[in-house]
Amino acid sequence: MNAAPAPAAETLRSALAGLLDGLPPTQAAQAVERLIANYRGDTPTGAPILRDRSDVVAYAAYRMPATFEAVRAALDALRAAAPGWVPGRHTDIGGGTGAASWAVADAWDDAAPSTTVLDWAEPALALGRELARASHVPSLEAAQWQRSRISSSLRVESTDLVTVSYVLKELDPAARAAVVAESARAAGAGAVVIVEPGTPDGYERIIEARDALIAAGMHIAAPCPHSAACPIEPGSDWCHFAARVSRSSLHRQVKGGSLAYEDEKFSYVAATRFPVEPASARVTRKPQIRKGMVLLDLCTKDDGLRRDTVTKRHGALYKDARDAEWGDAWPPRTAE
Repeated sequence: MNAAPAPAAETLRSALAGLLDGLPPTQAAQAVERLIANYRGDTPTGAPILRDRSDVVAYAAYRMPATFEAVRAALDALRAAAPGWVPGRHTDIGGGTGAASWAVADAWDDAAPSTTVLDWAEPALALGRELARASHVPSLEAAQWQRSRISSSLRVESTDLVTVSYVLKELDPAARAAVVAESARAAGAGAVVIVEPGTPDGYERIIEARDALIAAGMHIAAPCPHSAACPIEPGSDWCHFAARVSRSSLHRQVKGGSLAYEDEKFSYVAATRFPVEPASARVTRKPQIRKGMVLLDLCTKDDGLRRDTVTKRHGALYKDARDAEWGDAWPPRTAE
C-alpha cells in the first residue's frame, strides 16, 4: 500500500531545512535580520531585496512557511465563497520563491491550475524552481518561472487566478495601483487574491487594493461579507487575521523563544469577476470564551461591525461559537 503524500506545508518545511544544511547558521541569521530590516524600511522600486543565493535561502527558510499559511487561509475563504470554481491557470505576481504557488497547489490538490511565477529577482526564481522540482507536486514541477519587473509597466497574460502576496509594500504608490489594476485585468473572468502583512499600513494597502478591485467591476469574496465600504473608521483599527506557523530552528535563532509555533498576522482581499456567496459575517477578533458564553466580534453584511454574545440557550450555535476561530465565517455555513 502506497503511503499518502505529505501535506504541502510539511513537504515545504523539509525542503527548506535541506537547503539550510549548506549555510552556516550565523550567516543565515544575519541575512534574515538584514533582510527584515530592509522589508520594514523604504525599498527602492528598482532594487530587488534578494540579491544572491544566500539571501534567498535564508529568507525563504524564514518566510516561505508563513507566507504559505497566510495565502492558504485566504484561498480557503475564497473557495468557501465560490465552492464550485476551479481555476485552470494561475499567475503569481512577485512570487519570488513560490510560497503562494505552493498554497494554490495545496488548495486545489489534484485539480491545481498550471502556474506561472513572475519576479524580478533571478536568484529567487532559481531557488523557487529548485524547490518546485523537488516537491513531487505535478503542478509545481510544471510551473513556469519568468523574470519580470514588478512595476507600473507590468503586463500579465490572461489567467484565471492572480495572487499577489507580500508584494505591494515593496512598490511605490503608482506601481502599487498599476499592479492591482493589471491583476484585475489579467484575471479576466476569474479571481484575484492579495495578501499583505497584518499591520495598520498593510491593511491600508489592502483597502486601497479592495477599492480598486471593486472599481474594476469585481465582487469581494472574502474576508468582507459585502462589497460596500469597509465599516472600520480610518485610523481607529485595522482588519487582520492570524495563521499558525510551525517555527523552524532558524526562526528560534533569529527571534528567540522556545515555542514550536508563531502566529503570522496578515490582511487580505479576495475578489472575483463572477457572482459569489460571501460569508454573512466574519469573526474579526479572537473569540472570547467566558463562563456560559462566547463573545464574537463580527463584520456583518447588514450591520457593519457588531459584537454577538452566544450563550448556552442558543443550543448548537453555542458549540459552534466555542469552536469558532479568528477569521471564520459566522455562522458556520453548515448552520446557516
